[in-house]
Amino acid sequence: MKKKSKRIIVGGLIIVCLLLAGTITAASAYFYYFAFEPQKPLNGKLPRKKQVRLAADQRWLKNESQQVWTETAATQKLKLKAFYLPAEHSSKQTIIVAHGYQENHRLMASYIRMLHNQGYNVLAPDDRGAGQSQGSYIGFGWPDRLDYLKWIELLIKRQGQEVQIGLFGVSMGAATVMMTSGEKLPRQVKAIIADSGYSSITAELAYELKARFGLPKEPLITTAGWYSLLKNGFNFNDGNTVRQLHKNQLPLFLIHGQADKFVPTRMVYQNYTATRGIRRLWVVPKTGHAMAYYNYPKEYTQKVETFFKEYLK
Repeated sequence: MKKKSKRIIVGGLIIVCLLLAGTITAASAYFYYFAFEPQKPLNGKLPRKKQVRLAADQRWLKNESQQVWTETAATQKLKLKAFYLPAEHSSKQTIIVAHGYQENHRLMASYIRMLHNQGYNVLAPDDRGAGQSQGSYIGFGWPDRLDYLKWIELLIKRQGQEVQIGLFGVSMGAATVMMTSGEKLPRQVKAIIADSGYSSITAELAYELKARFGLPKEPLITTAGWYSLLKNGFNFNDGNTVRQLHKNQLPLFLIHGQADKFVPTRMVYQNYTATRGIRRLWVVPKTGHAMAYYNYPKEYTQKVETFFKEYLK
């Protein structure tokens, strides 16, 4: 009788463990789908001020003559596209612009126009799984940092050894350029501007888990990282902006909204503390996520122009 009772208890425990494992696996898969697979753009949720300005800038960009550049992703056989807009007057100074989450280069039209007006060539990639690039997932900047190394190499190959390069990114794009900063970069890369970037993929996703679903960080962050590794060959838990900035020696200008509820403002201070190069910080009053340019276009433009002019000479 005792043996039978033990078998029942053991069998029950096995069933519970299997159900728990199945639940966690299903939850991890859903979390991965929700966060990492491309969804519809977030245009409908944009503040009215940004929608109006962005629409005008997108019309402008559409009418500009752009070159389409092609590159292969660093870690997979994916064809990536980038859009090159030459300066109005011949220039050896080029800014590479990195777009945000669930976006593409067209949603960076306002920044592309601003930088073009400042006299720069602009190269604006569509990251993996975005726009005209191939891929079925969003890399949150971690695998993408290696793709940006290839865009940098291609830019030097096409424009020559004397090209001077700046990196500029907003939101996920800010994290992308900061993650890129921790790699071995050629001497042609001179400075970085990062607007509204997170401190790590894990920290950002944990924040969203709590804010959107009221869930704790674990176990989903760890198990979804494993799921990502199996599905696409990278564990997003490795994507740490702060750790990459510890290796950065380039001048870095950090911009962040004081009222950012998507990437909490505390993360910009973590990034600022981490970088080893010259650093500047602008925490923008009464400003939400990635809205600094749209709320303060003149001041934003002036600060960006001053910073890049100092280091791209």
